[in-house]
Amino acid sequence: MASLDDLKKRISSVKSTQKITKAMKMVAAAKLRRAQESAEKGRPYSEKMNNIILNLSNGISDIENAPKLLSGTGEDKVHLCVVMTSDRGLCGGFNTNIIKKAKIFFQKILDEGKTLKIITVGSKGYDQLKRVYGDNIIERISFKDSKNVNYFDADKVGKIVIEKFEKKEFDVCTIFYNQFKNVITQIPQEQQIIPLKASEAKKDTETGDIYEFEPEEDEILSNLLPKNISTQIFKAMLENSASEQGSRMTAMDNATRNAGEMVDKLTIQYNRSRQAAITKELIEIISGAESL
Repeated sequence: MASLDDLKKRISSVKSTQKITKAMKMVAAAKLRRAQESAEKGRPYSEKMNNIILNLSNGISDIENAPKLLSGTGEDKVHLCVVMTSDRGLCGGFNTNIIKKAKIFFQKILDEGKTLKIITVGSKGYDQLKRVYGDNIIERISFKDSKNVNYFDADKVGKIVIEKFEKKEFDVCTIFYNQFKNVITQIPQEQQIIPLKASEAKKDTETGDIYEFEPEEDEILSNLLPKNISTQIFKAMLENSASEQGSRMTAMDNATRNAGEMVDKLTIQYNRSRQAAITKELIEIISGAESL
């Protein structure tokens, strides 16, 4: 049985941990509001860009000579997967859920006899994948020094992906991230960005508008498609940022409550041990007095 001093030290230690988790919860809550606003503002822009590209692609007369970022290489042999996780821990199951989703997709690709290549964005994703898929990881990217999510970081990832596509290093590119729903719920997503899937873009059928484009659709697409890759990656990074803060806030709230429960249990144990020690001392004093 632990001594009174040990219990006292443990209670003090748990209380200190509780203060830290409570502070981290408050910081995450403050960051969450800004991250959530950014994610919600980014969704309409990325969806509209996908819709515009879909409308443009419908107007292309020569499909065979369409930009490769839209039509693809015509093959489905080599898959590039961009797994986007956080650089920091203590955020519950945020990273684990993305990795779990990605691993199911990886296994499906490998079972079909296709080649798998992985780019990890965020150190936590690399740490979880390197043991099993270390040979498949061709590049690891970390933005640990960036205070906030920004388009320049997303554009950097986008340029790497486009450069590898132009070198014919892969046929299909899929990104993995967490979509923010609310503080408690974040939904792991897989989104194919090369070639662009028609199902990824929601066609606007409500207005029934018909667009005329100048210059020609091919020329617009050749400029717009590379920007769309970076835009979709930026959207995923914004969603991830909000999801990470929401998951961290929930995890720290649970940790704070668990620490409180542990303090209560240890305090009861301390009081019982103290009472037992006092009772023992009283019995010894009474026994000594009776023997005189």
